[in-house]
Amino acid sequence: MKYENNRSGNGGVLTLNKEDEEVGRLTYTIFPDENKLVISYVLVHSKFEGKGMGKYLVEEGIKFARENNWKVYPHCSYARSVMHRMKDVDDILLER
Repeated sequence: MKYENNRSGNGGVLTLNKEDEEVGRLTYTIFPDENKLVISYVLVHSKFEGKGMGKYLVEEGIKFARENNWKVYPHCSYARSVMHRMKDVDDILLER
């Protein structure tokens, strides 16, 4: 599996692909003045649901934020629930 980060200006899409097929995507917006990345939406295509792929996308979004010293606000309810179950994100998670 392979991640692609298609960033354009202050927004972008992280996609997770298996061979030539898209597994899912995470959309985000960056607020550089606030050092913040907002996860707007996480989508896993039905064929791949229930296999932890959404969590992998959230983890990749967190990795991207850490590389840029940004905090993460999970606007997406799925991303928020995943992050609340993770133990190593207290330093990066924004509640509001």
